Amino acid sequence: MIRIAPFLAVLFLMSAGVARADSPGHVPEPAGLWQGALHGYTPNTVAGAVVVDTAALEKLVADKKPVLIDVASADKKPENMPATALWFPNHRSVPGAVWMPGAGSGTSDKTFATAFERRIADLTGGDKTKAIVAFCHPECWGSWNAAKRLAGLGYTAVYWYPEGMERWQAAHETAVVKADSEWTASMSGGGER
Repeated sequence: MIRIAPFLAVLFLMSAGVARADSPGHVPEPAGLWQGALHGYTPNTVAGAVVVDTAALEKLVADKKPVLIDVASADKKPENMPATALWFPNHRSVPGAVWMPGAGSGTSDKTFATAFERRIADLTGGDKTKAIVAFCHPECWGSWNAAKRLAGLGYTAVYWYPEGMERWQAAHETAVVKADSEWTASMSGGGER
């Protein structure tokens, strides 16, 4: 019985909801944008934004018709795929979302920041009170960064949907979306104004 005691103690702590220090909810918000790996545990909050779950996002979409910003990175062609093979990945998202691949970067590059600010201003019609939702995949710092950047730009109705596409997809239809052409042009140097 003595040998079983440590095992039972571990089971008790796990069942009692004692969380590990590296589990979700125990990640502090950084002061600025996150510049580390984009996939990993994220904070449960983002200063200046409201965190929404799937039910809240459903209501928000129905009631406020927010600008939906999908910042997931574009899929990369597999390295083992022959160079001559056609590569046509489909990106599925919340219907009506604007897909801005890589817009969740934590970079401090001024060109990137300016392009982001301009594209969001276009999408909101310059209305800083327009509801806007940032999302990508679960445990994605990119959407956290985008929400943080939006709040920093003075948008007052910023929402962060950390459950991401996979959670939305579990309960709703998705749509194939193309990368936002204005965003991709600005990222390739063709979008200077």
